[in-house]
Amino acid sequence: MNFDFISKTALFRGCSEEDVQKMAKHLDFKTVCYKKGTTIYEEGNITTNIGLVLSGSVQIGHDDFWGNQSILSIVKAGGVFAEAYACIPEEPLMIRVAANENCEILFINVPKLFLPCTACGVQNRLIQNLLTISAQKNLQLSKRSLHTSPKTIRGRLLSYFSQLISEQGSSKIVIPFDRQQLADYLNLDRSALSKELGKMKQDGLIDYRKNVFEIKKANI
Repeated sequence: MNFDFISKTALFRGCSEEDVQKMAKHLDFKTVCYKKGTTIYEEGNITTNIGLVLSGSVQIGHDDFWGNQSILSIVKAGGVFAEAYACIPEEPLMIRVAANENCEILFINVPKLFLPCTACGVQNRLIQNLLTISAQKNLQLSKRSLHTSPKTIRGRLLSYFSQLISEQGSSKIVIPFDRQQLADYLNLDRSALSKELGKMKQDGLIDYRKNVFEIKKANI
């Protein structure tokens, strides 16, 4: 287990490699490898474990009654998932978690995080980090709701592009989704999305190659 990498993640921010080793036994660290497309958590599952992505990435989504899929986020190496549900273990998951690519996941038992141990200072740090991560996740969901609120496809795309420009500090941005994932994230039909992207390119609003987009601010 790569304790050095774990100590550098947001969940263990402020903890040394030795601190992580101390907590490994107390929190029942367990690593599992998944192949791309494998389901990690189904909607309706109950869990007491946080998942920390050690390598690869996972996709957080939701399937409605009719089988329509929505992508909420992609969690890359160093990120965590299911933290809110692990803190409320009786609450069934309303999300689906699947391996976005081959990945290795570290599962951490949350109830034990609140039990006394000899490394209470480390525990307090983890609890603070967990609260920060949860707040950041809420902000991410709020951002997504802003992107899906415009009535037009173009409006949703421009809203999302604007966020990425701000985050990446450039009008040339990299989108972390393929076309189907982007359509799911913005609650759009893939063919309609592709058609609108083509129109925006013809109109001189954007240029793109695969998932690298250049936004033409002067034309927007």
